Amino acid sequence: MAERLPDFLVLGTQKGGTTTLQQLLIQHPGVCLAPGKEVHYFSKHWDQPTAWYASHYAGAAPQQRCGDITPFYLFHPQAPKRIHSLLPNAQLIVLLRDPVERALSQYFHSVRLRFETLPLEDALAAEEERLSTGKLQHLQEHSYVSRSRYLEQLDRYLELFPGRQLLVLQSETLFADPTATWRQIEAFLDLPQAPCPAAAPKANAGQGEARAVTAGIRRDLRRQLEATALGVRERFGFGWDWA
Repeated sequence: MAERLPDFLVLGTQKGGTTTLQQLLIQHPGVCLAPGKEVHYFSKHWDQPTAWYASHYAGAAPQQRCGDITPFYLFHPQAPKRIHSLLPNAQLIVLLRDPVERALSQYFHSVRLRFETLPLEDALAAEEERLSTGKLQHLQEHSYVSRSRYLEQLDRYLELFPGRQLLVLQSETLFADPTATWRQIEAFLDLPQAPCPAAAPKANAGQGEARAVTAGIRRDLRRQLEATALGVRERFGFGWDWA
C-alpha cells in the first residue's frame, strides 16, 4: 500500500485553540491525525525521510483525510517552502486569536514550562535581540509579539499556495460556537458531515495570569499590533473589539 501523507495541515497559531481543535477533529470518523498532535516535520524534523513522516499515518483508513496539527508551522520561516515542496496540494487551516491575548498567553505558557525566566516587560524588550540570533528555542518560545503579527506569516503561505487552499478562522468563534467552526472545516476538507462533539473545556489553557497585566503594557501591545488587527478584519472579515 502506498505511503500516506497529510491531506491537510493546521498551521497555527500557537495559543489559538489548536489543541482544542485537535481534540475535536480526532473524533471525526473521516479524519486521521498523527498521534500526539504536533509532528514538527517541517520545522524540527526536516532531516528525516518522508517515510518517517508517513509512518505517523500508517493506521489511516483509505477514506480518511490525514492531518498534521503543528502550530509552529505558521511562524517557522522555512516551513511554507518545505510544505509546498512536498505537499503542494495540501489544504491549510489557521486559527487566529486576539493578537494581544495570544502574545500574553504565549509568555505565560513559556513561564509555566520554565522556558522563560524574565519578567514580562523585560521579555518583550528582549524579543527582537533574541530572535536575531536565529536560535530555534528563541524562535519557538520567545516570539511573543512576532508570532502575533499574523499577516506577515500568512503572506509567506499565500505567495506559494492559492487562496482556495487556505481557511482562516477566528479562535474565539471556535470556543463560542464550535459547531459553526466544525461545519466550516467539514466543508473545506470535503468531509462527510458528522455530529460536532461536545465542546470540551479550553485545552492547554492558562491559569488566568494575563488578567494581572497592567493597562500600560496592554496599551503598548495594542499599539504594536493594531495594524495586524485591522488587516485581519479587512482581509478575512473578522476581528476583535479593542474599545
